[in-house]
Amino acid sequence: MRKHIKNILLVVITLSVTTGFSQNRENDTINTGVIDVVKPYTPTISDAFKVKEIPSLEDETTETKKEIKYNIFSFPVASTFTPAKGKAAVIEKAKPIKLYDNYATLGVGSYTTILGEVYLNHAISRNESVGGYLSHHSSAGGIEGLSFDDNFSNSKINVNYASRLRDLAWNVEAGFQHQMYNWYGVPQSIIPQAQTDNIEVDHSFFDAHFGGDISFEDTYINSGSFFFRRFGDNQGSGENRFIAKATVDVPINGEEVSTDIKLDYLGGTFDRNYYTNEELNYGNFQIGISPTYQMKEDDLTINLGVSTYYLNDNESGESKFYLYPNVTATYRLVNDVLIVYAGIQGDLIQNSYYGFAAENQFVSPTLGSTESNPEMGITPTDQLYNAYVGLKGKLSSNMSYNVSGRYIADRNKALFRNNDITTTDENYTYGNSFGIVYDDVDTFGFAGEINVDVNRNFKLGIKAEYFSYSTDDEAEAWNLPDVKGSLFLDYQIDEHWFAGANLFYVGERKDQFFLNDPSIATTPFTVTLESYFDANAHVGYHINDQISVFAKANNIANEGYQRWQNFPVQSIQFLAGATFKFDF
Repeated sequence: MRKHIKNILLVVITLSVTTGFSQNRENDTINTGVIDVVKPYTPTISDAFKVKEIPSLEDETTETKKEIKYNIFSFPVASTFTPAKGKAAVIEKAKPIKLYDNYATLGVGSYTTILGEVYLNHAISRNESVGGYLSHHSSAGGIEGLSFDDNFSNSKINVNYASRLRDLAWNVEAGFQHQMYNWYGVPQSIIPQAQTDNIEVDHSFFDAHFGGDISFEDTYINSGSFFFRRFGDNQGSGENRFIAKATVDVPINGEEVSTDIKLDYLGGTFDRNYYTNEELNYGNFQIGISPTYQMKEDDLTINLGVSTYYLNDNESGESKFYLYPNVTATYRLVNDVLIVYAGIQGDLIQNSYYGFAAENQFVSPTLGSTESNPEMGITPTDQLYNAYVGLKGKLSSNMSYNVSGRYIADRNKALFRNNDITTTDENYTYGNSFGIVYDDVDTFGFAGEINVDVNRNFKLGIKAEYFSYSTDDEAEAWNLPDVKGSLFLDYQIDEHWFAGANLFYVGERKDQFFLNDPSIATTPFTVTLESYFDANAHVGYHINDQISVFAKANNIANEGYQRWQNFPVQSIQFLAGATFKFDF
């Protein structure tokens, strides 16, 4: 009660004070006015703070975990299965193949053909070895319809020594070769005259050579080599050639530029030229430098370089510099499936009597001389550029392909052409030999090939090429084919039997026929040589690891085609023999 009375008094006093304040306001001296608000009211919310206290739970029932007990009732299961102990699989070990360091082969066949080879190699020590090679291939001839001997022989011997040390490896080798062929390709209309003159058509070549090479590890000089050859024939011709090469890495601004250095000397003499009895000398000296810088980035590889040559003609005394591009590139579009490659390169090609005779055994010992320039000898070919582009890769894990196109510009390209029939009494002037003419030739070519490795026992390869030529002075690109094709097959039938085959197709070629007789008004005319197909096959049997027997058949199509004008080849040929492998 007393509390309520106290509250009533407080309310009455408050009302009295308020009334008095209101009455006295009329006598206030402060003037009233208008207050302008220049900023709107912007309420703010105070920051909230998370309570960091962890509330304590005083619920005794919830806090106490209830203990749970598990009971497992197990009983045995009847089973009669008893697992057997595992055993490692037994792999049948293949019998190791015994490799022999030496072999000898002997075979005989039709046309009284003899083929023999012996290869020897002996390890003197762990780092030294010595070896040798001896071969002979000959035939008594017997081509149907010929009036002159067509027998031939080719024998050679070679010895070598090799040594391998910690930081370098080197070897030297020397050899000798003797070849004998016949100028039997006398045209039918000239045979009576040739027989009356009792010509001797044999032509022999001699070759002695010596050389060596060396390679280094972890040095700027990678490798070096030298080679000397003396080549001549039984007609008084002789030729010397010396070649020295080196490959070094030249450091430039922290990068290494691979540089090939080449020195090439050639000097030779023909006893006479084709049209006069004057001696024909030839020769030159070359120095070449070819630096190359390689750049790699991901799937792209580019080789940038140039080739520079200095040429001095020994006979004329003239000197000249040559500069060629040397740029190649490859790019992997799809790993190993699709690889694009391209390049443009040039070279100063050293021609030689040895090289011409190796390609065409029926050349005359008067190469280079022509009726307009009888003193001209053997000269190098200036290949301005060889530009190419192609695609290669794998169609599957065991099949690869390669297609390409190229354009070649050669200046002073050497072409084989049938020699004129003249009134001289030399054995090779009856239209039965070949000379060399030089011309500027541009060549466009396209090639494609497929290689199949079905397994390690079966391999197959097919290649085809097409060519188109453009000449400057000559009427045709003499004896150059427009189409070439080849197929090879190698099949290991089983442990003992093996077989293989080689097929070749060569398209048409052009050559010239000219009876150069002032008493008869004649002009040279072009002869078209027919295309030809040559099929060869062989089969063999391994009697044991050391002895094998084989049989071969060549020119199975039995075509007496002409590889060179007026020179038919042997028809179908058979050969059988054996090979013996051994150690000593």
